[in-house]
Amino acid sequence: MPIVHKSTIKRARQAQVRNQRNRAQLSAVKGAAKKVLTALEEKNAEVAKASFREAQAAFSKAATKGILKPNTASRRIARLAKRVNALTASRT
Repeated sequence: MPIVHKSTIKRARQAQVRNQRNRAQLSAVKGAAKKVLTALEEKNAEVAKASFREAQAAFSKAATKGILKPNTASRRIARLAKRVNALTASRT
């Protein structure tokens, strides 16, 4: 039978907690992005702009905390911004 140290048990417990926290944060980021996409599909510029600001903050926060890689967060923000700007440009 393998010897299980107290430190390995603690590490496993910490990993489990971190995993749950990271999944919750990632889920919130995906939800924010989905909110922007639904506003874009409905062609609602005001809601798209407002939800884009929230999504941008969520992506940046996730990148800062190490849940997403910085370049991934930046790329997704840029793609959303491009679509939001195209919608607002077509409105005027």
